[in-house]
Amino acid sequence: DATNVIARPAASVIAPIDYDHTALLGDTLTAIAGEKAGIIKRGAPAVIARQSAEAMAVIAARAELAGAPLLRCGVEWDAWAAGGRLCVQTEGRFLDLPSPSLEGPHQFENAGLAVAALLAWDGLGFDDGAVAAGVATARWPARMQPVTQGPLAAIARAHGAELWLDGGHNPHGARAIAAALASLRARSPRPVVLVCGMLATKDAAGFIGPLAAEAAALIAVPVRADAARAPEDLAQVARTAGLTALTAPTLDAALAQACAATPTPPRILICGSLYLAGEVLAVSGGVD
Repeated sequence: DATNVIARPAASVIAPIDYDHTALLGDTLTAIAGEKAGIIKRGAPAVIARQSAEAMAVIAARAELAGAPLLRCGVEWDAWAAGGRLCVQTEGRFLDLPSPSLEGPHQFENAGLAVAALLAWDGLGFDDGAVAAGVATARWPARMQPVTQGPLAAIARAHGAELWLDGGHNPHGARAIAAALASLRARSPRPVVLVCGMLATKDAAGFIGPLAAEAAALIAVPVRADAARAPEDLAQVARTAGLTALTAPTLDAALAQACAATPTPPRILICGSLYLAGEVLAVSGGVD
């Protein structure tokens, strides 16, 4: 979040604003948007993803004050999925691009924002082929990443299960994860088991709530970080959301429990914390 160290950005890009880091940024979208909009600088185009009206009002006011050209999704540019491809339309250009390499409907929105930012960046002159290659080959660790190597993947594979990893940890991230799981289910149905660890400073109920409709069970695990939430506390939050919930002392034990939690081999998603995601990547060889 510390992006305001760049005094003269070529462009300022703001993804969808939602609640996170509220102790530092504020507990309203207006306050959070005010902090995020601080990256908007005079003369640099401000490329803005689709926002709530509350957040957009703050961003627009900041852009006007700074004298920054405002490029809003749905107004000066737009992006959408069509026939499994990504379409991006600006005031001067239309691109028909391949599907993003990253899993989940939200990655069409993210890729569209990235493309709009590139096209707003004067002087770079990216042609359609270069943009298409970027969209099709982008890699982002711990964002609906399939884990196919290392000891954790071996445990899942031995039971015929899939293993995925996502570091999302707030309600907005959970809604994106839920949509990604629904998309996977439509293509390849499997029961979903969450292996989840979180910090005590995060909104556990807000995170688990959107995922409850997609999951059959949750295994809560400890996170190696200060202010980590106790697994039993997290499991109780999951039970309140209607999930079957257990605890495990380690990721290895959690995967063994997850594989036994459903009558058919599950799709296991490790989620809830970037600290937890770091543990997984450290033993899994990083990005596949």
